[in-house]
Amino acid sequence: MNVIGKTSTPVLPHQSDVKFLMDGGCETTLIFEDKLELPHFAAFTLLETREGTALLRRYFRRHLDVAKAAGLGFILESPTWRANADWGALLGYDAKRLAEMNARAVALMHEIRAECADDGGPVLVSGCVGPRGDGYVVGAEMTASVAEAYHLPQIMALKGAGAEMATALTMTYCAEAIGIVRAALKANLPIAVSFTTETDGRLPSGQSLQDAIEETDSATGCAPIYYMINCAHPDHFRGVLEGAWLRRIGGFRANASRLSHAELDEAEELDDGDPLEFGDLHSQLVGVLPSVHALGGCCGTDHRHIGAVANAFSARQ
Repeated sequence: MNVIGKTSTPVLPHQSDVKFLMDGGCETTLIFEDKLELPHFAAFTLLETREGTALLRRYFRRHLDVAKAAGLGFILESPTWRANADWGALLGYDAKRLAEMNARAVALMHEIRAECADDGGPVLVSGCVGPRGDGYVVGAEMTASVAEAYHLPQIMALKGAGAEMATALTMTYCAEAIGIVRAALKANLPIAVSFTTETDGRLPSGQSLQDAIEETDSATGCAPIYYMINCAHPDHFRGVLEGAWLRRIGGFRANASRLSHAELDEAEELDDGDPLEFGDLHSQLVGVLPSVHALGGCCGTDHRHIGAVANAFSARQ
C-alpha cells in the first residue's frame, strides 16, 4: 500500500490500488446540523476564527475516521468551493486576502492529515475549485480562455499552499471546465473535473454528460485525471451511464435527496434521504463502473452516508 504524505510525489487515486472516500455535504451539514450561517454557502469564511476552524477540523476528522475504520484512503478536499473572485468580492475579500484564505484552507487539510499520518490508509490533500456562478444554473457563460484566466489565481494559491491535486466541483457547462483544466495545467496541478446534472442526467446547460466529458478531453488532451458527478442523486444520472466513455468516470459525490436543483434551492429543511439506501445505490454503481476510485457525498449527506458508502465500497474490494 502506498501511504500518501511519506513520499515527495503523491500517488493519486487513479494510480492507486486503494479506493478513496471523500467527505459529505460540507456546507449543508454546517448549516442544517451545526446551525451555522454561511453567507453564500462559503465555508472558507469559518477559517477567520478559532471556533470556526475547530468546527471544520471536527467535520473533516469525523469523515476521515470513517475511512480509517474501513481501511480506505481519504481525500481531504479544502473548503474553498466559494473561494474565487466573484464570491469573494460579495463576502468582502480582495484578491490578496482570498489567496491567503485558500492557502489557509489547504494548510488545515495538511494539519488534519498530520494528526493521523501513521494511522490507516493513504490520505491526499486536494484543493477544491467551485464554479464562478451559482452551481445549480449556468447563468452567464464564459469562454474557455476567460474561465482559464478567472480561475488561475485560485488554482495557483492552492498549488502554492501544497495541494497535491485539485477538484473542480459542480461544473454546469463545458467551457468553464475546460478553462479550469487549462489553468491547472499551467499550475502543474493534477485535476479531477466533476459535472453536475439535472434529473434527466444532462448538465444544466442541456449538454449530455458524455458529450461534456468528450469535449473537455478533446480540448485539453485528456488532461483531467478523471471525471466525477456531484450534486445530483444517483437516480438522476445512472440511466445515462452507458458506453466506452465511462472509463473516464472516477468518482461520485451524490446528493442524499432526489429533489431537483430548483427544489433544493427552495427547501427550508434538509432532506438527508436514507443513508443505507445511499450506500446500496453506490454499491450498484461501483459494480458496473470499475474505474471508480473515489466516493463521497454532496448536499444532505454526512458521515452516516459516507459510512454506508464505505461498507459498499469495501464489499467490492
